Amino acid sequence: MMREPERQCTACRIRRPKRELIRLVRDPEGEVIIDIRQRADGRGTYICRSEECIELARKRRGIDRSLICRTTDDLYDRLKGIIYEQT
Repeated sequence: MMREPERQCTACRIRRPKRELIRLVRDPEGEVIIDIRQRADGRGTYICRSEECIELARKRRGIDRSLICRTTDDLYDRLKGIIYEQT
């Protein structure tokens, strides 16, 4: 039986199964997109599906460091929207 791949949350640094996390990608143009299907090309990072981790990433600029770019407050609002949609 194969083990499911694990990834580390950029905010809380806890390793979780890949399907439990949200993937963010910096595309070649430098824009950060939320990769729902987890298949987009580009530099990626993962974050837990919790409001606490999203706020922690905003505070510590974890996504900025992981993707080597600047993020906007709009990205964090969209992440929260995805969490509330799936609840």
